[in-house]
Amino acid sequence: MQDSFTYAPPTGPLEVLHRDADLLVLNKPSGLLSVPGKAAEHADCLETRAKAAFPEALLVHRLDMDTSGVMVFAMNKAAQRHLGLQFERRHTMKTYEALVWGQPEDHGEVDLPLIVDWPNRPLQMVDHERGKKAHTKWEVTARKATHARVRLMPTTGRSHQLRVHMLAIGHVILGDRFYAKGDALTASSRLCLHALSLEIFHPTGGARVAFHAPCSF
Repeated sequence: MQDSFTYAPPTGPLEVLHRDADLLVLNKPSGLLSVPGKAAEHADCLETRAKAAFPEALLVHRLDMDTSGVMVFAMNKAAQRHLGLQFERRHTMKTYEALVWGQPEDHGEVDLPLIVDWPNRPLQMVDHERGKKAHTKWEVTARKATHARVRLMPTTGRSHQLRVHMLAIGHVILGDRFYAKGDALTASSRLCLHALSLEIFHPTGGARVAFHAPCSF
C-alpha cells in the first residue's frame, strides 16, 4: 500500500487563518506534508510554502500529511519557545472532526498506549507494555447509513493517535490508506480527518485564543 504511493501535493495559495507579530495560523490541505521528507521529491511541504511567503515563520508542531486543518507557526524565536512548551506540557486544546466507519456509541474515550510498528513504519500500534500513553475523547455529531461524523479531542499528541484509536474501537476513519480496508478505504478519496480548532495561550500577554478552519468533507 505505502510502496505504491506517489506524492502529488495539492497546489494553490496558502490559506492564512490569522497572522500577527507572533503567530501565523494556516489551514493545511490534505495531501501536503507538514515538513520536508527525506527524498528530494518530498521537499514541497507547508513549512516550505509558509517560509516562501513569510520568511520568519518557524515550525512549532506537525499534522499528518493526509490530515487537513489548523496548523500554527511562530513568527519569532521567543514565540516558538512559548508555543513549543505549550504543546509539550499539553496546555493546548485540539479538536478534530472525522468520518468513521460504522456506528460508534454517542460518546466515549480511548486510553490505549501507542508505539511505532517498526517493521511497518510509519504505522503505529497499541502496545500495553512498551507504548507511550495516548488518550482521546470522542463524541458523535451526526450519523449516516454507513458511517458517523465525530469530534475527537486528544489530550496527548502521539503519531497517528486518532487513526489508531478509532481503528482500535472498530470504527476506522474513512479513506485511511494506512489502516482502513475495503469499503471504509474506498468510501473517500482522502483521509476524513481534519484539525478543526486549536486553542492556545498567546505568546504576548497570555490571553487564551482559538483558531478554527472549516471542515471540507
